[in-house]
Formats: sequence, C-alpha cells, structure tokens
Amino acid sequence: MDYIDKNPYSKFKVGLDETHREILSTEELKRIEEKQIQIERLAVVRDIFVFACYTGLSFSDITKLSHTHLQQRADGKEWIIINRSKTNNRCRIPLLPKAKEILKKYEDYPKISGKAILLPVLTNQKMNSYLKELGDICGINKNITMHIARHTFATTVTLSNGVPIETVSKLLGHSSLKTTQIYAKVLDQKIAEDMELLESKLNQV
Repeated sequence: MDYIDKNPYSKFKVGLDETHREILSTEELKRIEEKQIQIERLAVVRDIFVFACYTGLSFSDITKLSHTHLQQRADGKEWIIINRSKTNNRCRIPLLPKAKEILKKYEDYPKISGKAILLPVLTNQKMNSYLKELGDICGINKNITMHIARHTFATTVTLSNGVPIETVSKLLGHSSLKTTQIYAKVLDQKIAEDMELLESKLNQV
C-alpha cells in the first residue's frame, strides 16, 4: 500500500541448515539383499527396497512403473525411461543386473497378474513400517525408509563406485547439479580413496 518507502526485510537473509541424508553402506545393503526371509510381505518389501537401491527411483515412481517404461536401447540393454512424479523430469536408467533380477522374479506374481504395474508396491506407510521391521531383523540401527533407497543409489551404489556426479544427476532426474552435490558431501570415504589414489600417482612422478 506504499505506507513505507523501504522494505524492512531487504537485508534479512535466511540461512539454510545443512541436511543430513541417511544412507546404507555397502555392507548393510548386502546384508539386506542376502537375508533369508520366510515372511512373504517382508520378502516383497525387501525386494522393492533393493530395486530402488539399484535404480534410484522414488516410491511414487516405482508405484507407477509399468511395461511402457521399459525400453530396449541401441546398446542392446534394457532401460527404464520414466518422467518423475515429483518434477516431471525425465529419468533414463540402464537396468543393473540386480534390478533386472527382481523384475524377472515378479513377472508372474499373482497379486499383480493382469495389471500394468511391474512390482506389488504397498502404501508408503505400510512399506516404511515393514522396512523398519526389516532393519531390525537385519541388525541395522537406522530408520530405513523408501527414501533411503534413493540416497543409497546416489551414494553407495553410484558415486562411491566412481560414477561421475553429472551422470548420477541425470539418473536421478535432477534438474540441477546442485541438488546432486548434496549427496557428494556425505562421501568422506570416497574423498579418502581419491586422495590415496592421487598420493600414489604423485609418488610415481
């Protein structure tokens, strides 16, 4: 209403707190993958969680994942090509063997027979509740959720294994590299390994 001639908040800055993203280590992920589970609901949830760890897809994207999202590319490999529910950014993800294996396992699963979807995903609430149970039986003292799977893909599965951050950004469907750089911050182990490699190269000179 032009009652004041200056904006009293013009020099006010809002600071952003650094976010801590929980991830699973290689050993923890392996423990979940290899755990013998007799209870069917937990075994299914485990498989879907592991699938997310090897594709980086979010819960909502896995929920809508169908045959139309699978494409055979010129390289002969099968890819997932999907627009993210959250941002509508396109993700192009080559299927890793572990993810492929899980899709194969549920090809004729009765609960999704005749449906377009590829995996028998429960509600997010139920998934996270069962994942907590899964964490307990695997002896992992972390609050395991479907979102942790996406973080684990970004760090433990890709960045830690030398996949360039630009590639990880594309796989996750991020519109900005800044978003992906949040994951790079948590990789002290990777920094240590890279510096060791540098040290050995410098010693050879």
